[in-house]
Amino acid sequence: MRPMVNVMRCLTLTLFLTLLCSLCQGKDYPNRWVYVSRSLNRDSDVVDIKSIVRTASEHGLNGMVLAAGLDRLDRRPRHYFERLSEVAQICRQSNIEIIPIVFSVGYGGSILAQDRNLSAGILVKDALFVVESGQAHLVPDPAVKVQNAGFEKYDGNRLTGYRFHDRPGEVSFRDRRIFKSPKASLRFENFGKYEHGHARVMQELKVHPHRCYRISCWVRTEQLEPEGSFRISVLSPDGRNLAPWDPTVPSTTNWRNVVMGFNSLNYDRVRVYLGVWGGKSGRFWIDDLQVEEVGLLNVIRRPGTPVTVRSEETGMIYKEGKDFAAITDQRLNFRFDHDPPAIKILPAGTIKNGEHLRVTYYHGMAINRGQVTACMSEPKVYEIWKNQAKLIHEHLAPARYLLSMDEIRAGGTCRACKKRKMTMAQILGDCVTKQVEIIREVNPDAEVLIWSDMLDPNHNAHDNYYLVEGDFAGSWNYVPKDLVIVCWYYRKRIESLKFFSSLGFKTLAGAYYDGDNLDNPRGWLEALEHTPGACGIMYTTWRNKYKLLAPFGDLVTDYRNKK
Repeated sequence: MRPMVNVMRCLTLTLFLTLLCSLCQGKDYPNRWVYVSRSLNRDSDVVDIKSIVRTASEHGLNGMVLAAGLDRLDRRPRHYFERLSEVAQICRQSNIEIIPIVFSVGYGGSILAQDRNLSAGILVKDALFVVESGQAHLVPDPAVKVQNAGFEKYDGNRLTGYRFHDRPGEVSFRDRRIFKSPKASLRFENFGKYEHGHARVMQELKVHPHRCYRISCWVRTEQLEPEGSFRISVLSPDGRNLAPWDPTVPSTTNWRNVVMGFNSLNYDRVRVYLGVWGGKSGRFWIDDLQVEEVGLLNVIRRPGTPVTVRSEETGMIYKEGKDFAAITDQRLNFRFDHDPPAIKILPAGTIKNGEHLRVTYYHGMAINRGQVTACMSEPKVYEIWKNQAKLIHEHLAPARYLLSMDEIRAGGTCRACKKRKMTMAQILGDCVTKQVEIIREVNPDAEVLIWSDMLDPNHNAHDNYYLVEGDFAGSWNYVPKDLVIVCWYYRKRIESLKFFSSLGFKTLAGAYYDGDNLDNPRGWLEALEHTPGACGIMYTTWRNKYKLLAPFGDLVTDYRNKK
């Protein structure tokens, strides 16, 4: 009996020590990854990836999320596949799993590379066109009236015709010496002396609902800091940003024409702001503000974005190809830097010279620095993804995929979306569900991850989001429950992780984001420690900064083994 008692005592002690060790150690995260973005258009990309993979492997990481345009493989040259094969071999040798990031909607470049008309379309309703000499051109209805557009009329340093400009005589000044067109401009300086660094001018304008407008001004800068801080903002009376565009004006430049556009949506007034928010130093000048209605600029042609041309007098709907030629914008680039197409009247049709037409259509629009959203309601989008999924499986056969479904900043405005009679949350959920189904058609056992923000009420899953018509709230209810959610909003990390964990989702932390220390990953690790279902962490750099990759891997390893 005594040997058996000793055996039982040893087993009891072993179990106790194992339990104590598990209580003292940090969690073991099976997914310890690094994010890498490379085009694979150059041999140097492979060299870079090899170095990153070696460092990751040597410091306890086991996966690489690869952003390399892997969802447009049918458009790649031979050398791309040779480099991709070399990268796959490098990762196999280092025991690093490749997780492709694919199927973006918010950054719709891969879809739009197939067909630019698959972008989200914004409604223009009943724009006025007048026929003359076989063509119909837009006539502003009514024309936008900008007061004191040349910045030439002042009362002292106070610019007339504008709602306000910041601190006349202290920050903003009439300048008769430096200007783009005769007489004067508006100059800003000294704004860094004040708490918020504001240096802006604003005028409220009357517009027509559901029309497209182009706005431009001339800007001159001199050592303006921060770099690229000049903005044009078009806000609705209730504060909605109708023109989220970054003009990327350099810190020092001679007179430069800044051109952008906006859709008035359902508003009849807008507030146009020009200037700097949070400025630190330097000077800049503004001159010659123009706002004009434009028609058929960036017109989108797909089943869900029909064009209607009707007679203002009789209401007759004219036929494309019979009464007028096919309408397209040959320079469709989602910017406002080119002239729109005219409507060519066909001689055999019934449209008469001098006739007034009302034209309804949909246009695309880039935001921020060129981001264009794809439409989640067009069937062709899913046909493209199905083809890409087969090619990805053929070349990589990955066990996991990351859906690049973040920052979807337009949608719900075209007929394709509206006829579904679904909320934006449901449209998004249906899109994600179909993406998962497409992946599992080629690999039934694939694990699928997704960025968190569009499913997170603490982040972007809400209403009044950029140019979206509708509400993303509740989107988390319409996606597969076996998704792994990659949370990346550091300031709300605790709330986000808790939210998804409470719904039964596994989570992974997208950490780091190009700082100069590891405070961000430490914060994530602390939050993950208290999150049921947490399965990993990723070194996530948007600026290709890998200096801290080795310390990051060591930090994760040490945290797992902490006492």
